[in-house]
Formats: sequence, structure tokens, C-alpha cells
Amino acid sequence: MTTTDTVAPVAIQDLTGDYDLDVAHTRLGFTARHAMVTSVRGSFGEFSGTVHLDAADPSRSSAELTISAASVSTGQAQRDAHLSGPDFFDVAAFPQIRFVSTSAEQIDEETFALTGDLTIKDVTRPVTVEFTYNGSAKDPYGNLRAGFEGRATVSRKDWGLTYNAALETGGFLVGDKIKLEFDVSAVKLTPTA
Repeated sequence: MTTTDTVAPVAIQDLTGDYDLDVAHTRLGFTARHAMVTSVRGSFGEFSGTVHLDAADPSRSSAELTISAASVSTGQAQRDAHLSGPDFFDVAAFPQIRFVSTSAEQIDEETFALTGDLTIKDVTRPVTVEFTYNGSAKDPYGNLRAGFEGRATVSRKDWGLTYNAALETGGFLVGDKIKLEFDVSAVKLTPTA
């Protein structure tokens, strides 16, 4: 395949099957308010995940995700160490963050809602993530890839992440609402005989 060749899109019916997340091309991110005046963005660099897509019946689709909590990165070493410590993720005691889907729903042609159990520090709460289907294509190596973008907003207090500090001007250092951001590239697994 040359760089001038075009990659043909794949019909949505061809998407049914099992997939692994492509860690090199997937971003699991978050945004939190800081000092009530700005946002801090971060991500997790070590994770694995599987997806089952059912194009004929999207409600039968599912996903599982395991994240290394110690892989949190905000671009600032001191803040990352604080997030890894007992005030936040306490990675020594709780090394993994897990998500296991419990239901899936198609909202419109390109939008899906995936609901599941998110476990942080042994606290499990339901979360619904709205995903937009970005398309699919065969890559230059013959792999079928499907792309999705997902968003959700959660309260960190629901998982016992309550650390904060009052500001002299009023308000708190860290906002309660956390925006979760998923930029997903999933690679279809080849069935084994």
C-alpha cells in the first residue's frame, strides 16, 4: 500500500466482533478545575481493555478496562506524586482502576451510551459514558480499527476522593466535578480456529 492509496471505510455490519484497545493510539484522560480559575488535564499511560461490538444488536456490546493508577500523568511530577498518594488514588494499596460495562444503548446513528461499574480504591459506582462512533477502516497492516470518542462527568467524592484545601478568596483548590475523556482506537481480533 502506498501513501497515495485511500483506506476504504468498513460497513458498520463488519464491526461485530471482539477488539483490544490499541494503547499506543488510545487516550484515557480527565480534566479537573484547579483553584477555581483554571483546568488541569491529565491522563493514564498504562492500561488494557477489551470491547465486544454487536452491530446488529448494540445492547449486546460490552467493554472492560483496567488502568494502572500509578500511570497518572498531568505533566507535573509533584502533582502526579500527590495524586498517586493516600490523598487521592493511594496506588500502593489500590494499584488498579477498573471499569466493567453492564449495559449498552444506541442513541442515534453515531452515538452510544455505555453504562458500567467504575471501581476506584475499592469503591464501585455506576457511570454512563456517551460515545461517538468516529468510523472504522483497515489499517496498512490489514487490521480492522474502530474509533470512538467518549465523555462523562463524575463527582470524585463518590469514590472517596475528598482531599481539598480552602482558598483564601473562597472556594476550594480542587473541583469536585471531573470530566472523563476517552479517545479510543480498538483493533479487531482475528478469530482463532
